[in-house]
Amino acid sequence: MATQDIALDRGLPSNIEAEQLVLGSILLDDAAFVLVAGTLEPEDFLLEKHRRIFAAMGALNEAAERIDRVTVANELMRRGQLESVDGISYLISLDNGLPQIYNLESYVRIVKEKSMLRRIILNSQKLIQRCMLDQEDAGQILADAEESMLRLSDIKAKQDLLKPGEIIEQFEGGLNAFLDPSKRVKGISTGFLKLDEMIGGLHAGELIILAARPAMGKTALALNIAQHVATHRDIQKTVAVFSLEMSREQLLTRLVCSAARVDQQKFRLGYLNADERRRLQLAASEMAEAPLFIDDSAGTNLMDLHAKLRRLKAEHGLGLVVVDYLQLMGSRGRAENRTQEVSALSRGLKLLSKELRVPFLVLSQLSRATETRPGDHIPQLSDLRESGSIEQDADMVAFIYRPEYYKPDREDLRGIAEVHIAKQRNGPIGKAKLAFLREFTKFENLAADLAEEEP
Repeated sequence: MATQDIALDRGLPSNIEAEQLVLGSILLDDAAFVLVAGTLEPEDFLLEKHRRIFAAMGALNEAAERIDRVTVANELMRRGQLESVDGISYLISLDNGLPQIYNLESYVRIVKEKSMLRRIILNSQKLIQRCMLDQEDAGQILADAEESMLRLSDIKAKQDLLKPGEIIEQFEGGLNAFLDPSKRVKGISTGFLKLDEMIGGLHAGELIILAARPAMGKTALALNIAQHVATHRDIQKTVAVFSLEMSREQLLTRLVCSAARVDQQKFRLGYLNADERRRLQLAASEMAEAPLFIDDSAGTNLMDLHAKLRRLKAEHGLGLVVVDYLQLMGSRGRAENRTQEVSALSRGLKLLSKELRVPFLVLSQLSRATETRPGDHIPQLSDLRESGSIEQDADMVAFIYRPEYYKPDREDLRGIAEVHIAKQRNGPIGKAKLAFLREFTKFENLAADLAEEEP
């Protein structure tokens, strides 16, 4: 059944007049195409002939040719589609007698809105049909529903074209904050001075990938940051930690021992003195009051994250999300291979961070290339495991590098760790040095950095 017939029989949302006015406006002034194409795609038009006309306009624009009745008719003829759009007479009718249009943005918005409603309806119909057939696992259908809605929310986000004045109005702190960096709302501090200097803190809507080879301390660094955000008196924002590798008891042990600066091995064996017990009790009391939430569900997927985070944000607010780690997440749908699966996960996490307006700190494994590469073994973007799209989707990619691991004889490298910023959309690349206390699995600022901060 044709799309038009469906619209007539079932009443799919549409506004044919708005579609005609959008196309007619472009024929009247082809400079309008750039404005329209920033929001609409051929699929956003209900009538197939309108889709074909808009696609022909797009081809002319890419070829840097003028868009008018004659060129569009010629392009449609070349594609063998002129008769299917009711010929050149229909093209003439679109802009014949049409005055200059000043309300084009409103017509574009109407077409996009109707398109979104039709997509939601058609997606829902497909889901209903799959449920009625009862041939698939209910969890799989739910996961696919989540994925399809995430894609729709991403499509909707693309339509919000704002003027500079509107952007400044929505900027947190207003015009003064926009013009004066000292008055801008800073990102959430990581607790590490040199790292904060480089990245300006963790920013809402950003996907931050923290990657390293096993046993380099990526979980430890992520937990240190999470603990700082949840417990520091000047921040104290809600943090959600999703651990797909370690149990919540193991994570809590790490958090408490790290905060108390107590050797985890001694804690497990029970060989603690009175001072260590006192420090552990204080650290445990602090953690018990902190707005830190831990989830250790196995096979967590994007649908689970989305539902849990929306509920958490509604009840407690949300400042930071930590996922440990990407390659252990479950798939939302069918994928031909693991690379496509991880690509879909990284894209989905980026969409979630934008929707919830919260920084996502996502841990990732690196390939063995860092171990076999001659030289200093510093990780590179190409070492990200199983997907090149991780680099593409991330706003920032950071690697943990501990030179002492590769040069154990160098005394001057003991306890030194480096966080290499290999990609940052809104800042420089480079490295920040930290201290790593192996017995506490804890990262700290170097003493020299703390001395620089003292008045």
